[in-house]
Amino acid sequence: MMRFGQVIGVKPEGLEDYIRYHADVWPEVLAKIRDCNIQNYSIFYKNVNGTPLLFAYFEYVGDDFEADMEKMAADPKTQEWWDVVMPLQQPIEARAEGEWWATMEEVFHAD
Repeated sequence: MMRFGQVIGVKPEGLEDYIRYHADVWPEVLAKIRDCNIQNYSIFYKNVNGTPLLFAYFEYVGDDFEADMEKMAADPKTQEWWDVVMPLQQPIEARAEGEWWATMEEVFHAD
């Protein structure tokens, strides 16, 4: 199992909509997340010195992360969902090339 932490900004004018959409995520999107071996997925919000941020945590339990992410990205319903929520997000500058959400380095874990 691999643990992931990711961060992205959220546009202040889009925060209310972002929260509302995630209070009722489309069932097809949730099914695809599970189908792509992601579990224990959470998104948190925090305003840091005037910068609204989202933090995501999830666990990947498959054996080919890249292939599963490609499968998710190819899913028409997931693409439709992203068309709704991505305009509400604001990627941070400190992200790797090609990332939308910036992946964080795990520095501590305890069970």
